[in-house]
Amino acid sequence: MENLLRELSSARVYDLEQPRYFGAPIFPSHAPGFVYTLHRRHEPDTGSTRTSASGVIYTAEHSGTHIDALSHQAENMTLYGGREINAQLQTGAGFSELGAETIPPLVGRGVLLDVARLKGVERVADDQPITRDDLEAAARQQGVEVREGDIVLVRIGNGTLWEDAEAYLAATGMTADASLWLAERRVRAVGADNVAWDVPGVVDPGLNITLPGHLILLVRNGIYIMENLYLEELAREQRYEFLFVCLPLKMRGATGSPVRPISIVSP
Repeated sequence: MENLLRELSSARVYDLEQPRYFGAPIFPSHAPGFVYTLHRRHEPDTGSTRTSASGVIYTAEHSGTHIDALSHQAENMTLYGGREINAQLQTGAGFSELGAETIPPLVGRGVLLDVARLKGVERVADDQPITRDDLEAAARQQGVEVREGDIVLVRIGNGTLWEDAEAYLAATGMTADASLWLAERRVRAVGADNVAWDVPGVVDPGLNITLPGHLILLVRNGIYIMENLYLEELAREQRYEFLFVCLPLKMRGATGSPVRPISIVSP
């Protein structure tokens, strides 16, 4: 225990969450995203030297930096593991199986694939989807291997645009074959610095659906997806392997959860 505490005390911790506020980039179907209002305020003349303030949070599960639960997507009305959607599984209070409370703490080897650096740009162009070849080339350039059980983060270079919602939402994403490449390696989870992992609004010609990675990863392979990550500091310091830690909230029956993931690197 002492050795672990000593090592952690000198480790570098990278915060991978974007700030939460009303007006932050949000996928249209999850609007309004995040709303916070003060419920109680500090007021004068209360008769006490001590005053109190507190607020109320209203948020979509899939706003800001978040993780998708396996109940989030279905194929032919079937969830991951062949669970047929019916009134017992999908209820007014959420899902009786595969809700956000079933997502385990994600603690393990993390890998950053910096596709923006691979292409020699600050940000991958909006009209350039990220392919299997891009992920393979980034791993090769960085000298890292994607292994079973890894958490793989893909950098587009979009994180610096968080305060410009229109520009942020226009960013590219992964093609179906990029998601297949990761599924073949049996990773535990994936994430990116864009709003939807996939390229929003583009119909995949093979599967004939939008957001093909969501079907491939969540429904067919049980691989969690994180979106709206902040990866700029990791990329700037070329930290391509690290201890990744992410703790989803135990929101029973929910289809996703806000998260504050971190990466830890030994000095």
